[in-house]
Amino acid sequence: MASRAQRKEIELKRARKQKPKGSVVFNKLRSTWNGLIVIDGRRTSRKLGTLAELPTKQDAIRKWDRFKMDLGLIPKAKVPTTAEVVEDYRIEAMPELRHSTQRITEAWIRKYVLPDWGHKGITELQPRPVKRWLRSLPIAPKTKKHLRDLLRHLVDQAMEAGFIPVGVNPISLVTVKGSSKRAKQPRNLTVEEFHTLLRHLREPFKTMVLIQVCLGLRVSELLALRWKNVDWMGAKLNVEHGIVNQHLDFVKTEGSRKAMTIDPQLVSVLSVWKHTSQFPDGEDWMFPSPIKLGRLPYSYTGYWRGLQEAATKAGLGRIGTHSFRHTYRSWLDAVGTPIAVQQKLMRHSDIRTTMNTYGDVVTDEMWQASSKVAGLALGN
Repeated sequence: MASRAQRKEIELKRARKQKPKGSVVFNKLRSTWNGLIVIDGRRTSRKLGTLAELPTKQDAIRKWDRFKMDLGLIPKAKVPTTAEVVEDYRIEAMPELRHSTQRITEAWIRKYVLPDWGHKGITELQPRPVKRWLRSLPIAPKTKKHLRDLLRHLVDQAMEAGFIPVGVNPISLVTVKGSSKRAKQPRNLTVEEFHTLLRHLREPFKTMVLIQVCLGLRVSELLALRWKNVDWMGAKLNVEHGIVNQHLDFVKTEGSRKAMTIDPQLVSVLSVWKHTSQFPDGEDWMFPSPIKLGRLPYSYTGYWRGLQEAATKAGLGRIGTHSFRHTYRSWLDAVGTPIAVQQKLMRHSDIRTTMNTYGDVVTDEMWQASSKVAGLALGN
């Protein structure tokens, strides 16, 4: 006669050959969740936990499924690889990102994530191995933080798609020291250096540089300007779009979408360039590409090359296109502009210290600060 243990083993083998049916019920009398299942014609019950331990039925179902997997009653769910989650992320999440963000995210996926994690299960993305991996990478702390955030998004994607149970994201426990600090200080030009550079710049690069340093525009915003963005009567410039790799998109943040006051001296500079340009209509690009016959604006590479050519002749070394935004910020500080006004002029989206705290009461100060910076740039 078979022993009790042998009979249990036989029952389990029979159960594995057939698809068991089961359910989760709540016992109101004891306030507990119970799992019920029929194996070989016999009903089996197991207490899963109290209402405090399992607040929802979905919590109880997940625990019940794990219990059935442990007994071999249902097959264990296959954990997808990180590469499989990446494919789902590309389809579901990446299309919602800005074009420039998509490009850099795809570059990080191909260069860092897939080579080291692509073949591993998504559940292997745990705090300690991820920390060690990030420390081993010869990249700036800020880039490491972006990679950490990307891995966190991938784990979130896996949970949202139902690939793994919903819970606390383990990557949220990973910290990156020094991620808020710059690896190197940005290049700020003095007034003297800027005027030296201007003397060696040809058009349209001279006008482009003047707009950047007088208004603090990002290079993507500069290249996306059309003549219709200029309000000549109101002396305003409407910044609405940015362009990256000749792909037009909205500006980086909602706070960046502003109508900026143009100093009268800068209005004159723009007017001269408009009358010089072969493409002066409202829908035309302010800085059209001569190669594309005005169909597209100057590319970043074309602008950068023209800038480097002048910087070399001026003996200033390498100057990045973002240097003029840093220079604008430095000059605002030099002319005594209050920090709240600087944040508004830079169009940073820190609502607590701009809109909520100071509102729009700094309009006159903003105009005065812009005029002072324009005076420095235009030699007055």
